[in-house]
Amino acid sequence: MGRRSRGAEAAIAVMVLALSTACGSRLPESDFEHRDGGTPTAPAGDRTPVRVGIITSATSPVGGNAFTGPRDGAKAFFERLNARGGIGGRPVEVHECDDGGSGVGNNECVHELIDEEKVVALVATTALDYAGASRVSHARVPDIGGQPIGAAYDTYPHLYGIYGSLAPRNGTTGWHGKQYGGTEVYRYFKREHGARTAAVVSYNQPASAAYARLVERGLEAEGYKVVTEQVDFALPNFRAVAADLKEQGADLVFDAIDTHGNARLCKAMDDVGAQVTAKVTNVQNWTSTVADDYKDSPRCRNALWATGSSRNFQDTDQDAVREFRDATKGLETHSQWQLEGWAAAMWFTDAAKACADEGITRACVDAFMNRSQGYTADGLLLPVGFERLAEPPKSRRTCLSVARWKDRESWVSQGEMNTTCFTVPQLSYQP
Repeated sequence: MGRRSRGAEAAIAVMVLALSTACGSRLPESDFEHRDGGTPTAPAGDRTPVRVGIITSATSPVGGNAFTGPRDGAKAFFERLNARGGIGGRPVEVHECDDGGSGVGNNECVHELIDEEKVVALVATTALDYAGASRVSHARVPDIGGQPIGAAYDTYPHLYGIYGSLAPRNGTTGWHGKQYGGTEVYRYFKREHGARTAAVVSYNQPASAAYARLVERGLEAEGYKVVTEQVDFALPNFRAVAADLKEQGADLVFDAIDTHGNARLCKAMDDVGAQVTAKVTNVQNWTSTVADDYKDSPRCRNALWATGSSRNFQDTDQDAVREFRDATKGLETHSQWQLEGWAAAMWFTDAAKACADEGITRACVDAFMNRSQGYTADGLLLPVGFERLAEPPKSRRTCLSVARWKDRESWVSQGEMNTTCFTVPQLSYQP
């Protein structure tokens, strides 16, 4: 697989555990047959809109606003782009579709956007159940900068996740059904902060427990003493967990639990006086709402750290971040997922501009994406590429973006992401 961050894997785990009973049927294959392989080429001087689609699980059972960040960031980019003349004078026309977090809803969105609206590309897809991914690939529609909540972006051609991929993407997930991730997050805290004991908190639920085991393997590979804590999904006793964390002298706390559970765990840690170097969260929780989400646990709140593969949305000393923040100043909150959605829209725009002379078609945009190596969205992303390696790498040099929460300053970056790099082993896991 590509540079899937531990944050992405954590997001997958907590979403799956929250929706372990949610599923959807698929539309019949006949609904996706007989489509053409591209979009018409606009004549010179044409000012017709360039149509793009955004699929979001906006009303999924996970809860409101859980998935809307990438969509909001992408829309903000396209609004600013259109205000500046669009792409060669052609405005970008955004078609949104809420799949409701179900497989059947996702297939319906794919059918609507690809076959009825005939969008050139999908952008910033954020789908809990990307059931329509194979249809998108079959139609050769580029899906640009999607969030890898599932395995689709390491499975199918023509799908280009926001973090890139090294996998063959030939219809089989990763390599022979396995995906790979590195231990760079654990190496970082060991090297930079001298951490030696790490706790992993999970629910007694299959998806949560499976992700916890992956984290445990990575920590053990980096030489940590690992403390495992499991709580009942229906009646979790977080106070008992917090007391044991204090007793065991944990330096770090990782988890495979949902946002609500994390807030309760943090409160319990404050109540029993458990202090850690870092309570490590994922990119989905890298938001401006931390003060409210963790309002009852000031000590734990100020020990929150986040890691990812994109530049901190608080780094307004950077021109690209400053432009993003200026364009999204009307939003009530800000998040790392919004910034990544903005970067996805920029990626599509760069592809479309490169195709403007010969025609902004699905095929041309897809060819641009397939050649992408080292793309950074003006420095907002760590370099992204798609290599299709025949075998998974045993080790890899990987960089990461790190930030910690401070009440008076919000998220504060810890070093430069392009130089916070480690050569670490790649561990396999079943998605």
